[in-house]
Formats: sequence, C-alpha cells, structure tokens
Amino acid sequence: MKTYNVGVIGAGFMAKAHSMAYAAMPMFFWPAPGIPVRYSICDVTADLAADAASRLGFTKSTDDWRTIVNDPDVDAVSICTPNDSHAEIAIAAARNGKHILCEKPLANTAAEAKAMVDAVVDNNVTNMLAFNYRHTPAVALAREIIDSGEIGTVQTFRGTYLQDWSADASTPLSWRFQSAIAGSGALGDIGTHVIDLARYLVGEINEVAANLKTYIPQRPLSNSTVDKLGAAAPGVETAPMGAVDVDDEASFAVRFADGATGSIEATRNAWGRNNFITFEIHGSAGSIYFDYEHRDELRVAYASDRADRRGFRIIQTGPQHPYGDHLWPIPALGIGYCETKIVETYEFFKAITDGTQASPNFADGLAICHIVEAIQRSHLTDGAWTHVTR
Repeated sequence: MKTYNVGVIGAGFMAKAHSMAYAAMPMFFWPAPGIPVRYSICDVTADLAADAASRLGFTKSTDDWRTIVNDPDVDAVSICTPNDSHAEIAIAAARNGKHILCEKPLANTAAEAKAMVDAVVDNNVTNMLAFNYRHTPAVALAREIIDSGEIGTVQTFRGTYLQDWSADASTPLSWRFQSAIAGSGALGDIGTHVIDLARYLVGEINEVAANLKTYIPQRPLSNSTVDKLGAAAPGVETAPMGAVDVDDEASFAVRFADGATGSIEATRNAWGRNNFITFEIHGSAGSIYFDYEHRDELRVAYASDRADRRGFRIIQTGPQHPYGDHLWPIPALGIGYCETKIVETYEFFKAITDGTQASPNFADGLAICHIVEAIQRSHLTDGAWTHVTR
C-alpha cells in the first residue's frame, strides 16, 4: 500500500483537524486508498512550527511554506492558512506537482480562484476543497434520497449557519474581521458552507438577492497571531480599537438553475447558537430536514404517507448509510466533526490513487466565489436580483 508524505501549511485549529484525519483515516477506511504520512508542518515561527510538529506527529517543521511545496519528498499539501494566502500557496504547490487539499473558501476573489483552477488543471494534480459538512452521513443520505426521486421535484431550499462566537463586542479583531485577509465575514467564513450544501443537494445557483449587515463596527486589537474564535483575550478592556470591514450577517434569496427557489442566512452574531447548520428541502412528494447539532439524524416526510400518519420521521444514521460501514457499528452511536474530516481525507486520497475528480474541488470553489461576488454586488444595489457569473 503506497504511502504519501503530507505537508500541512498553517498549524492552528484546522491543522489539528487535518492531522488527526490523516492519522485516523486508514484506521476507519481499511484497506486505505493510501497511507498519509505526517511529514512536514509550517507555522509563522520556527519555534511554533517545531511545537506543532511535536503535538501533531510530524517529522519535520519549518517557518517557510515554500520549503514544503519545493520539497521533492512531499506528495500532498494541506492549506490551513488564512484566506488571503490560499492562491499563492496552491499555485506554487500545483506547479511543483503536489496534490492539494485546501480549506474554504478557496480564495478571496473569483479571479484568484480561477488562477488556482488553471494551475491544478495545467499541472494535472488532484485538488479538493474542504467543505467537510457535505461528508456527514446524514447529508450524503439526503443527497441519495433526492437523487432517487423519493421527494419528487425539489421546489425550495432553506439553509442556515448560525453561530454566536463573535456576538460579544469584546471579541478581538482577528483576521476574520479584516477584508484584506478574509475577503468577507460571515458570508465567506460560514455562509459558503451552506452555499456548498445547496449546490450539492439542489444544483447550481443562477441568481441571488442579498443583504449584508455589520453589527459591531469596531473590535479590540489583539497582540496575538492566534485566532481563538471568540475566546477572551487578556487586556482586551484597555486595548485600542480597530475597524471591522466585513459583514457580521449575510441573508439572501436564491434562484436555482432548475427552477427551485430558496433562502440562506449566515451569521456569527446569533446568541444561543453554536454551530447551527440546517437545511430544509421541500419537494413535490416530500421534505427533508437536517440540523448539524443533531448530526446523526435526518428527518424525512413523504406526501404518500396516510393522512393520519403524515409528518417528519427520524432516521438515525448508522452502518447501512453512506460511509457508515467504515465508522461505528450501530446507528446513533454518534459521529463528530472529526469523522467528517476523516471521510474528507478518504475521498481526497481515493481521488489521488484512482485518478478521478475529487468532490468538492477547486472548480466548485470557483463557482462559489462567483456566487459570493454576486451576493456582494446585490447588497450594493439594495438587494436587487443579481445574476451569478460563470
């Protein structure tokens, strides 16, 4: 069984998730399509990189990402850095023949994303975009139900991604609140996850009508390079303030290419909501509902049910459902965020070894960048319906 040396660029929260998935994937998907070897990791300083290597099980460390993409012994690269660096790193990695798993969103602009797509196509490298929530078994089951025609023709999609970690005005001004680094706020950070689910389950989005809102225009400056997603920072009470120039909330209506309609809301300012990713899909013959905070459950309702039995029923996902035979032996034993990354890693290495197209890939990321830019244009025109560029 072939081994693949993996380099991880960025050593924060997402690097932990990727590293865990690389280590665990062969334990769950055996025989594995390939064996990832945690070979080299990069962080902003040599000391931080060395510490990350010790914590996450890497042989080598560096404070220069170019060391990884130029290393002939590296086969695949995980990009776990802030959004503004994705394009430069991915293009360099592709030109050096590395397979690439990149965190979302793919890039800050569609122009950057197009350059990334061109690079991976021109250099014939496997590429995958880390929208891991679509790899939740219940979500994959929803796709199977829709594709089978069991709920008929899809008519509407309603999706949310609600969090509350930045609702506190004392949350420090991390890179996620700065457009030069993040590109956008809640829209790009979490809204793109729902856009990906909408495209995965329903199809391409043709038009949007959007409103963006910034609730907290200033936040305390932080002297740390670590983004702790709302965790308290020492000295925040007396810290100087910096401007927030991204959205705190994005809400938009969508029109799909096949005639379905829908709405999506994403905010990081929803008190009481932690990681509230939901979708409800109504078809001509039934409905589906999913809530990630109850990720082992899919709710379905069918028009064909007797009138006195009609309503949502709960399917507890388990071994008989997508990916289930590789996870845990009985339904409702429970999966977590880690398992979605393990499945993601499996799909990445399966695409590498089979020579097939990974999903979602950089082309999907480019399509989503076009949707994000249409949403931003719609907001600037008072929510007018705006066509999505292809």
